[in-house]
Amino acid sequence: MARSKLTSLDSLSFQEINEEADLIPLMTPEDEEAMNKEKLPEILPILPLRNTVLFPGVVIPITAGRDKSIKLLNETNKGNKTIGVVSQIDEAVEDPELKDINPIGTVAKILRVLKMPDGNITVILQGQKRFEVSEILTS
Repeated sequence: MARSKLTSLDSLSFQEINEEADLIPLMTPEDEEAMNKEKLPEILPILPLRNTVLFPGVVIPITAGRDKSIKLLNETNKGNKTIGVVSQIDEAVEDPELKDINPIGTVAKILRVLKMPDGNITVILQGQKRFEVSEILTS
């Protein structure tokens, strides 16, 4: 019975969108092509996220509170501003290892870093392209 409720809710989700609606793409085809041609840097710092998934072309703010995350973001912001973003499998894990993160992530550019009064930082990221964690471990 619960499944039928989900199915009926899902079938309602796009009822309001008609053929005349203007949908704005996240990226132009030229942007997407340019991003796909970019090579991964030799060293790609990995930022695990709790309860968040970043997709290519999307710009999102992330608040970092873990000391390791703040250090990673500050150091990367001084350099090439490119990081790998992956979601954690279990948000309760405080110090995630390889087994605690999803195998697919998004290469992201740091657009802006804001230092907050409580010591945390908020970073504005733009997803660039998809990557597999195994790609960067074998390079």
